Amino acid sequence: MRKISDRLNRLNYSQTFVMSNKAREMKTKGIDVISLTLGEPDFDVPDNIKEAAKKAIDENYSHYSPVPGFLELREAVSYKLKRDNNLDYKPTQICVSNGAKQSIINILLALINDGDEVILPVPYWVSYDEMVKMTGGVSVLVRSSYENEFKITARQLEKAITPKTKVILFSSPCNPSGSYYTAEELKDLARVIEKYPDITVISDEIYEYINYEARHVSIVEVYPKIYPQAAVVNGMSKGYAMTGWRIGYSACPEWLAEACEKIQGQITSGANTIAQRASMAALKTDPKKYRYMVENFKKRRDIVFDLMKGIKGFKVSLPKSAFYLFPDVSFYIDKTINGMFIKDSDDFSMFLLENAHVASVGGVSFGSPECVRFSYAASEKELKEAMKRIKICLEGASIA
Repeated sequence: MRKISDRLNRLNYSQTFVMSNKAREMKTKGIDVISLTLGEPDFDVPDNIKEAAKKAIDENYSHYSPVPGFLELREAVSYKLKRDNNLDYKPTQICVSNGAKQSIINILLALINDGDEVILPVPYWVSYDEMVKMTGGVSVLVRSSYENEFKITARQLEKAITPKTKVILFSSPCNPSGSYYTAEELKDLARVIEKYPDITVISDEIYEYINYEARHVSIVEVYPKIYPQAAVVNGMSKGYAMTGWRIGYSACPEWLAEACEKIQGQITSGANTIAQRASMAALKTDPKKYRYMVENFKKRRDIVFDLMKGIKGFKVSLPKSAFYLFPDVSFYIDKTINGMFIKDSDDFSMFLLENAHVASVGGVSFGSPECVRFSYAASEKELKEAMKRIKICLEGASIA
C-alpha cells in the first residue's frame, strides 16, 4: 500500500491555483469566465530584457552556473540594492534562486528546527504558512484589521514573541492586502526585533516597484541595526513582468547566504542561465523605464475600486501598492445565498465563480476568512465586466 508522507499530508493546495484551475476547466466547457485569480502582470517582458536573453543564447550560456548565480548577476543585485534601497550587500551575500518563493524556503530550511515558531502577520501570502509546515515549524498568526489597513503594530508583534520564536516573515508591499508599511511603522517593528538577536526577519519585497504613493522602503534601510538579523527577498516576477523566467534572490548575512547556497546546491543548483543573463540587463536599467506598467496598474486600481464600492456587502479600502483588492465580505458569511450556505470567503469566492462567472481567491488561505482577493492585473474591459457581473449577481440574489 502506497502512503504519502505525513509532511505532505499536512500541506494544503494553493488556493490561488485551485481557483485558477477551476476557472480554466469552466472555460474549456465554453463558459465565459473572467479570472482575477493569479498575481501575474499581464504585460510582455520589456524588449531590452528579451534582447539580453537572445544574446545569452547566442553566446552559449547553456551550461551550469554557480549555485548562487553568476557573479555578474549577484553584482547587479548588489548594485540594485544600493541604488534603490541604500543597502550594502556584497555578491557573496546574495543567493539567486528559481523565483523568490525558493529564496524564502531556502532561508526557512536554513533556520527552522521542528517546533520552532514563525510569526506571520495576517493576511499573509498563501505559501508562507505551508512553507513553515514543510520545514517542521509552527506558524504564529498575528491578526491585523481592515481598519488598520491590514498592518500589525509593534505591540502586537512583541506580544507574539516567545522563547520558541525563530523567524518573522512578512511582505511589504503586501500580497494580498495591497498595503505597505511606512518607514515609521517599520522602525517600530524593527525596534522590537532588535531586542531579540536570535530572531531573523524575512522581508519579502517582491512588489517593491508597484507602489502608488511613495518610494518603497525596506525595514533594513530604515533601521540598519537589524542588518545582522535580516534577510531581504526580491525577484524579477512582478516589477519586470518576468513571472515565467523564475528568478528571485535573497540578500542575507554571510553565514545565512552560505546556508542558502548549501541547501540550493542539493535541491536545484543554479537557476536558469538565460534568465540570469536577462535579469542582469533588467537590474542595471533605471526602474523608471518600466514605470509604465505601474501607471497602468494604478489606472485599473482606480477603476475597480470605484466600481467595487458600489457592490452590496463589500467593504473595501483603496490599496496603495501591489495589484490586488482585498474586500471584507463578512456581510455574506454565515448566510445562505440562492440556496448555498456561505461558511467563509472561500465559499463566497466559489459562489461568485459559479454564479457570476468571475474567479477570485477566498481569503482563508491568506489567514483572512472574511476577505476575498481580486487581482486587477487584467484588461480594463475584463475588470469592468467582472465588477458588473458581481454587482448584478448579488443584487438579484436571494439572501437568508
